[in-house]
Formats: sequence, structure tokens, C-alpha cells
Amino acid sequence: MGSNWDWQVFLQDPGGEYPTYLQWMLSAWGWTVSVALLALVIALVMGSIVGTLRTLPDNKVLVGFGNAWVELFRNIPLLVQIFLWYHVLPAIFPVLKGVSGFILVVLALGFFTSARIAEQVRAGIQALPRGQRYAGMAMGFTTVQYYRYVLLPMAFRIIIPPLTSETMNIFKNSSVAFAVSVAELTMFAMQAQEETSRGIEIYLAVTGLYVISAFAINRIMAFIEKRTRVPGLIVSGGTGGGH
Repeated sequence: MGSNWDWQVFLQDPGGEYPTYLQWMLSAWGWTVSVALLALVIALVMGSIVGTLRTLPDNKVLVGFGNAWVELFRNIPLLVQIFLWYHVLPAIFPVLKGVSGFILVVLALGFFTSARIAEQVRAGIQALPRGQRYAGMAMGFTTVQYYRYVLLPMAFRIIIPPLTSETMNIFKNSSVAFAVSVAELTMFAMQAQEETSRGIEIYLAVTGLYVISAFAINRIMAFIEKRTRVPGLIVSGGTGGGH
């Protein structure tokens, strides 16, 4: 079966914007990385805020908002959320009609992942001994200050292993962007396979790029975990586990 493979398919001219299928695939990889990284930024910012809100003492309104955010975005399938952002929300909010599918996918993927990161941030904060919160209060810190200087730095060290899994997942989940015609890797693979009938070579190459992306993220997060580990407090859970 291997003798029938033709890797020179990547040097053929697809007859469009790109001179070869290889250049088309690399461009699609760039779109995949762009979607994943921008969505990751949104997910980390929103997940950190919402996760922190869920642990605030004596503020039921903000805690309730955080809980509602997590339940809303965690319990709806990602593909459905992308269709909601692409088809439904622009009909309700006309200002979104001029927004590109790329931006809408980034928002959908970012908000979806933010709910998962918020849950990890909440768990990380609540895993800390209560004495750390009380120590910050005893030093005269405001609520914002003891979260900023005492709780969050330690909580993020604890949740680096699950954050690694979530970061790798966001790269893999970016493949659903093909559903709204974002020119990322999966969409390239589907179109190139139809044009060349070389599905094995095309899908193996695309799979390799996904593996390279995920492995690079795994190594970066492992480096961060090693550099930020607190001896005697944090037990390494390894990286790359999860879903």
C-alpha cells in the first residue's frame, strides 16, 4: 500500500492562490495557529476573571454570575456555539453582521474554553489553605490585593498541568472552524483530498502538523511548570493529560 503513496502531490499546483499544495497547507497551519492563540488569550483572560469571581467571599451576585457563565458555555457543544455565533447572534445583534467568520470563531472558541479554565482557576484557589487568605487580610491587603499578590500566583502554579491539557485542546478544537469556512488545516485537508484523491498523504501531513503544534505547547508548558514550581508545595501532575 505504501508504494502507491505519492508525496509529490504537495508540489503540484492547486490552480488557485497558492503555487503548491505545500504552501497552501502551511498557510492553513498559520490560520489554525492564529485561531488557537487568539482564542487562548480570550480564554485565559475570561477564565481567570470568572474563576476568581466564583471564589469571592460574601458576594453572591458575582459568584452567581461566574457560575452562570461556566454552566452556559460548558454545557453547549462547541460546534453548536460556533453556529450560534455565526448564524444566530448576527441576526439578533446587527452590529455583528460585519464581523468576519474568523473573529466569530475566535470568540466562540475562547468563551467555550474560558468556562473550562474558570473551573480550573476556581479549583486552584480553593485548594489553597485558608490561612493564606487570612494572612493577606491580616497584612491589611484589600480583596483585590490579596488575590493579586497571594492567592492567584499560587493557584496558577497548581493548575499548570490541567492548563497544559486545555491549551493543547484549544489547538485541536480549532479544527471545527472549517464549519464556517475559515481556511484552517481541516478545511485544507478536505478540499485538497477532493481535488487530488490523495487523502492518505494529505491527512497524514495535516495530522503531523497538529501533533507538532500540540507537542510544542506541551514542552512550553512543561518549561513554565518547571520554572515556577514551588518546592514542597506543588506536586507535579505531569503535562499532557486530560481529555
